[in-house]
Amino acid sequence: MHRVVSAGNTSNNNSTRPRKEKRLTYILNDPDDTKHCAGINGLAVLKYAASDGSDYLFTGSRDGKLKRWALADDVATCSATFESHVDWVNDAVIVGDNTLVSCSSDTTVKTWNALSNGTCTRTLHQHSDYVTCLAAAGKNSNIVASGGLGGEVFIWDVNAVLAPVSKCNDATVDDSSNGMKSSGNLHTVGSSNNICVHTTQKEGYSPIAAKGHKESVYALAINEGGAVLVSGGTEKVVRVWDTRSGSKTLKLKGHTDNIRALLLDSTGRYCLSGSSDSMIRLWDIGQQRCVHSYAVHTDSVWALASTPSFSHVYSGGRDFSLYLTDLQTRESSLLCTGEHPIVKLALHDDSIWVASTDSSVHRWPAEGYNPQKIFQRGNSFIAGNLSFSRARVSVEGSSPVPVYKEPTLTIAGTPAIMKHEVLNNKRHVLTKDTSGSVKLWEITRGVVVEDYGKVSFEEKKEELFEMV
Repeated sequence: MHRVVSAGNTSNNNSTRPRKEKRLTYILNDPDDTKHCAGINGLAVLKYAASDGSDYLFTGSRDGKLKRWALADDVATCSATFESHVDWVNDAVIVGDNTLVSCSSDTTVKTWNALSNGTCTRTLHQHSDYVTCLAAAGKNSNIVASGGLGGEVFIWDVNAVLAPVSKCNDATVDDSSNGMKSSGNLHTVGSSNNICVHTTQKEGYSPIAAKGHKESVYALAINEGGAVLVSGGTEKVVRVWDTRSGSKTLKLKGHTDNIRALLLDSTGRYCLSGSSDSMIRLWDIGQQRCVHSYAVHTDSVWALASTPSFSHVYSGGRDFSLYLTDLQTRESSLLCTGEHPIVKLALHDDSIWVASTDSSVHRWPAEGYNPQKIFQRGNSFIAGNLSFSRARVSVEGSSPVPVYKEPTLTIAGTPAIMKHEVLNNKRHVLTKDTSGSVKLWEITRGVVVEDYGKVSFEEKKEELFEMV
């Protein structure tokens, strides 16, 4: 994917009003638009949603798109693409029966009809910086929280956000599918290229602000009832909030680096946290203390997922490895290793979906209903409680052997563009992707005019240089 941004003047030359500038972004897509072309940051599973009773997987990518995949036993089919964000999609969650919520580095939170062909129903402009994470309560709740690099945490009532609208001047909630702020009646072109009529909200909707973070927020979690919210980030503490008022109740100290992943049990009493200090910690919020520490990984922990009973945790991170750990016995097993850092996990029945900085998503066996089956295979170890203990074991050469060698299903992506050069004729762009392939784009037509294969990017750039 390649984006080109330009500025335009919307005012009349004879007008004395200040000149306004609008940014116009257009996207040159790969011919195979059913695949992601950058790393996957968000995963969400919606069960029994398809007309035939099958499940859907939603993926959010650094290519700015979300996709819906209809899941069968051995195949995943792309059934919809959700386009409206103009920067990385950083997270995605399902709220209620059919609302998809996404957040992005374009500073917006968007709501979508998850069962549509890509209809964006609201754009929320509350954040001042990149929105990095989302958390949703149980299926019977309509509460969702968003956090970002600005240290802001907002708690949204999705039913109120999606309430019928009338006239409005509020810029916090926007009805338009293309993300442009509007007032009065507005005709916009949505992501499906259909003309839609939108009206903005009368009084506007303001979320509850959970104020207290002084630095960036990277992780959120809400319990099933939607009453307890936890957040974490570069301050190295887990903050606990009351979602009804947005007030702080307490903070939990123990990690020595950025907190990147959080989970809450259904009651909101127990919390799991994963950090860049390579540790997983189990907290008793009622007792306000850390009850267990698990030294499983050799590098940053970026993703967590738990079994429904909160008895076992799956964890992944920068060490490319996916582990299963029994929270009571501390027994741990290496499920699999990959070639890229693991960014997100989503448990789906007896399998687990694993997203990474690569554009592909993999499904691995997980025995989610009976995880003890994995430990019965052997090769497990007891997790230590100090981070250096796991690293020392790895250095000594006694690393565990993965239980699984191959995923049961892979949703393949296309290589991401990692390098580009605008040639001096200003019409052609030379690109290099993660597979090493060098291509020449004609940006006025939006097509690849030449695929040079795996050649030297610098040499090809010199060869194509023209005196103009």
